[in-house]
Amino acid sequence: MNNIKTRWYKNIDKSCPLAEYPRPQLERKNWMCLNGEYDYAVTSKNSDKPEKFDGKILVPFSIESEASGVNKPLSPEQRLWYRRKFTLTEEFSGKRTLLNFGAVDWQCSVWVNSVLVGEHTGGYNPFSFDITDALNNGENELVIKVYDPTDSGHQQRGKQVNKTHGFWYTATSGIWQTVWLEPINFCRIEKVKLLPDIDKNEINIEVSTTCKCGGKIYAKILDGDKTVYDGEISAKDSIRIPDTKLWSPENPFLYDLYLTLDCEGEKDEVKSYFGMRKFSIVKDSKGILRLALNNEPYFQRGLLDQGYWPESQLTPPTDEAMIFDIEKMKELGYNMLRKHIKVEPLRWYYHCDRLGMLVWQDMVSGGEYIGQILAGVLPNINVHVKDNMYNSFKRGNPEWREEFRQELWGMIDNLYNSVSICCWVPFNEGWGQFDAKEIGTKVKELDPSRFVDHASGWHDQGGPDFRSMHRYIIPVTPPFKYELKGRPWVLSEYGGYSWNIKGHVWNAAKSFGYIMYSDSKALSKAYRKLHEKQVIPLIKKGLCATVYTQVSDVEYEVNGVYSYDREVLKLDKDTVIDVNSKLKY
Repeated sequence: MNNIKTRWYKNIDKSCPLAEYPRPQLERKNWMCLNGEYDYAVTSKNSDKPEKFDGKILVPFSIESEASGVNKPLSPEQRLWYRRKFTLTEEFSGKRTLLNFGAVDWQCSVWVNSVLVGEHTGGYNPFSFDITDALNNGENELVIKVYDPTDSGHQQRGKQVNKTHGFWYTATSGIWQTVWLEPINFCRIEKVKLLPDIDKNEINIEVSTTCKCGGKIYAKILDGDKTVYDGEISAKDSIRIPDTKLWSPENPFLYDLYLTLDCEGEKDEVKSYFGMRKFSIVKDSKGILRLALNNEPYFQRGLLDQGYWPESQLTPPTDEAMIFDIEKMKELGYNMLRKHIKVEPLRWYYHCDRLGMLVWQDMVSGGEYIGQILAGVLPNINVHVKDNMYNSFKRGNPEWREEFRQELWGMIDNLYNSVSICCWVPFNEGWGQFDAKEIGTKVKELDPSRFVDHASGWHDQGGPDFRSMHRYIIPVTPPFKYELKGRPWVLSEYGGYSWNIKGHVWNAAKSFGYIMYSDSKALSKAYRKLHEKQVIPLIKKGLCATVYTQVSDVEYEVNGVYSYDREVLKLDKDTVIDVNSKLKY
């Protein structure tokens, strides 16, 4: 079935894949990557730690992926175990030791030298444990147990299913982002919150520390080689940035930030960065509400980006693979990616920050499928229902709803400093939707500096910040004025035009697409016609942003701008660039 791979598959470093520093906005000099080969075993759900392991698995690739070296499904009745040995280097001497996980799907327990050091639930947010008291002087043993019910459970899982079909994809179970160790001081910088204010030419810096003994915080800000600021700051401070250089996709300028906590001569130093930019809603010269960047109307022409890879699923095979998708979409004239029902490793956002690509960040969907009536029929006849019918939306259990909230708040907290993120999207097409207006309002309270698409497609509740429409197959038309409720409007999914390319598809016999074309010429002609006849004329009627489906094919779906293996640009490049040049105010 799947015999395609990207060009980066052969470049995966089997000794330590994805070995780049995993947290670019809170970087310490010393760390130890724990990616690489682990022993693995699959047991029944009630089994204790196995005496014998089944073989080797390459972390951080999921057990279902070919890149992991295992390529086997994990059933809800099974448990996945990992084991590896590690020895600390001299940089850890006299320090506390943090064990960090970028993401583990879904529920895990972690032991170091047979001591349970922590447990975590949730497949998309990072977490860490202080393992200092469990360490030996020499070799140490790390053991991890994982449970992942995929679509047999209620949890946030996006499009992962146990049995793939259509636009439902292979599961990603277990460790799927970087594992790493970090030597730290008892008094250390724990978190940094950065908020630019271009109207005042200031960067607001909030530093959280573990220090209870009056340690001092110092900041140094660099504009290239030029020092902008160098001195002591308070835990919550604002620093003026003279001759401010604004960040935009056209000029993605980033300031370097160095922070030091000095506690009685013991220093904790971290490196970070920020960009000076502002997202807001303004009226244009004709009084039409527009999305704005840096106080000026700015049309966002984007793509749906699901971030899947044929050999490694949710985990990018290499850092270069991440960069490829972003750079190629920029070359085609897009300035925004909607990260669809997935949270990427932090390095992906770093590349968007430095390369200049706006990001709409989806929350990961959960809950059972809401059924054809709510998910298909009613939205296409423009009927929107109230989303407090919890049972109908498969969110009947209050604990499930609270779990969603806490994971959403955690995602926002984790990604808050990302310069490129301009919009939070809590719900998509009604999947597991509930109280979207209230949740959208809460997101806006947590982060008033960004847009909120409270209900992308389908069941709009009149919440912040805009009316968000999806259109496939049926013609793209503007919303009725009564639907807007004083908000701008966006086309947050559309297109999905498809081409099944022999030799570059996941499964040629079962490929899925909304409207199929036979070759690049026909596909490109239809793409141009869609935009010139339906989409571009709507800009003068208030359209503020577009999200075409999608960056690449994904498994059975063949509606990508690129093939799934990223080898074929399916649309004519000049056509796409020309169309994008017309998607503007």
